[in-house]
Amino acid sequence: MIFADDSLLNRGGYNGSIWPHDNALIASGLARYGYRVEAARIFEGLFAASTYIDLRRLPELLCGLPRQRARGPTFYPVACSPQAWAAAAPLPLLQSCLGLDFDPNGLHISFNVPRLPPFLDEVILRRLSIGIGSADVAIRRSGRQVVVDVMDRHGNVQVLTIA
Repeated sequence: MIFADDSLLNRGGYNGSIWPHDNALIASGLARYGYRVEAARIFEGLFAASTYIDLRRLPELLCGLPRQRARGPTFYPVACSPQAWAAAAPLPLLQSCLGLDFDPNGLHISFNVPRLPPFLDEVILRRLSIGIGSADVAIRRSGRQVVVDVMDRHGNVQVLTIA
């Protein structure tokens, strides 16, 4: 896993590969069991790595070497960049942090204990579709809380926030 402060790397002396899509799966598993803060740390770490990459395109994998101050990640010379599964990794990372879930039978879109990683103060999601309806929502940081605001709704869709 990649963390914003590399605490995991420093403890174990890890020097293997960091695969963005694997980290997204790990974050999804953590979030499923209520560890949204930890999922957000993974998201923050990958975001930080992306700031050193041309057009912020996450490569297929990065070297798992400890972070050095003011230096970017070490790249594998044969890693594909961009890579489709790496490019898609931020989407499940965001879903994990927000606790975003869909209930097609009940026409519910829910946010279960939503969290935002430190680098995001606001996210706007438009046309979240379920059945024949949709909703536009804004998720904002408000102090230490995250607030979900329904901006627009079409059809019989309900947006639920579970604290």
